Amino acid sequence: MTMANPNVLNPHPPEFDRFLYASVGEDRNGYVVTVLSTLARLGLDPWKETAELVALGRDAARARLGTLLTRFPDVPTLESDHGRVAGDLSQLLPESPPSQTLKRAASTVADGSLGKSGVIWTILAIVFLLYQVMSTVGSGSGP
Repeated sequence: MTMANPNVLNPHPPEFDRFLYASVGEDRNGYVVTVLSTLARLGLDPWKETAELVALGRDAARARLGTLLTRFPDVPTLESDHGRVAGDLSQLLPESPPSQTLKRAASTVADGSLGKSGVIWTILAIVFLLYQVMSTVGSGSGP
């Protein structure tokens, strides 16, 4: 019997959580916007982008993050304060993650390992629904 992969339900590197769930500020409606949401709204994969920022090193990551934040109009304070916010956020990136972390982040995105497990769960859900429908139809209404 083989052990199930502990990362099946959360295949993303936990070292990225502190950075991805940090606030970049409040949007125009007063809601806190996280780095994860910011990157997703910019059309980027948050985990892939974070892995790339870590690989760049802290100074280059701060510059790249500053550039990304200038493209994000949903948080009004970023217009004038994007440099400070980028500097603060870059401090939350892992120093130098183990190569295993970057490999796992890259493989999740590039190889579609998350997609494979998603396909399995989708198939299981369809089988379950078909079973439910067949059970209901098979029992029918009595004479």
